Amino acid sequence: MEHRARPKEDWCVFASGVVPAISAVVRQFTSPGDQILVQEPVYNMFYSVIEGNGRRVISSDLIYENSKYSVNWADLEEKLATLSVRMMVFCNPYNPIGYAWSEEEVKRIAKLCAKHQVLLISDEIHGDLVLTDEDITPAFTVDWDAKNWVVSLISPSKTFNLAALHAACAIIPNPDLRARAEESFFLAGIGEPNLLAIPAAIAAYEEGHDWLRELKQVLRDNFAYAREFLAKEVPEVKVLDSNASYLAWVDISALGMNAEDFCKYLREKTGLIISAGNGYRGNGHEFVRINLACPKELVIDGMQRLKQGVLNLNN
Repeated sequence: MEHRARPKEDWCVFASGVVPAISAVVRQFTSPGDQILVQEPVYNMFYSVIEGNGRRVISSDLIYENSKYSVNWADLEEKLATLSVRMMVFCNPYNPIGYAWSEEEVKRIAKLCAKHQVLLISDEIHGDLVLTDEDITPAFTVDWDAKNWVVSLISPSKTFNLAALHAACAIIPNPDLRARAEESFFLAGIGEPNLLAIPAAIAAYEEGHDWLRELKQVLRDNFAYAREFLAKEVPEVKVLDSNASYLAWVDISALGMNAEDFCKYLREKTGLIISAGNGYRGNGHEFVRINLACPKELVIDGMQRLKQGVLNLNN
């Protein structure tokens, strides 16, 4: 029990992936033209499954001040109260900013959704990768009134690099919601595991504790190196403080350059390949995302290339 919480077994429904599960519940619980709420900037695939299914995105943008993001609570409740909003797709830990929401924040969001009868879909795929003494608060652990409006989605794929085996789980306390979600998974063809999915997931969760502890230490060291190097050598570029994930969210707004253009420039001039934040919308055009789940020597090399790119940009 990694996160001080254990769902009841009958709450759990197999799905072959978190994103396919979100797509299935979007089709099952909303209608074309309905609005689905997100908090920009957020994982780009949320837009794909919402808009690709004929629904509309409505965003309660996160507030960005002093290099930190926070919820705009007044705006969030105002938009949840909108009649055409039927669902909120939530991310915890948050992709791309690498933040595991506090217990108070998760409970407050869940209560607001329940108050306005909005289904809360909580993508918790990075939940095993909290890097501090804090821990994730799974959405299925909130109070009962709010729990009835919650679908938590988990998978071993990010933590243990098992995405190709297609294993995920929806945790749904409300039996009526669970029955309808399970039906949607089968209709979408994502409700049956392949030969390796279940044994691999069991092996990861039961035997992977020591490996995960070592992985987290590698990630902590890599984040610390990247933050310290950039603060000293490239102060115009800032790695945001985060407490989860292996993806650094890096503020490049001081460079005065669109993230897509900056990433293209880095690739052409230094060979460094990182991701532009534009696809996450919101203020993502001022950020890049860097994968730090790699050996330390690659992080060192990448930071040197980033430094050289910025120096050349300024000359």
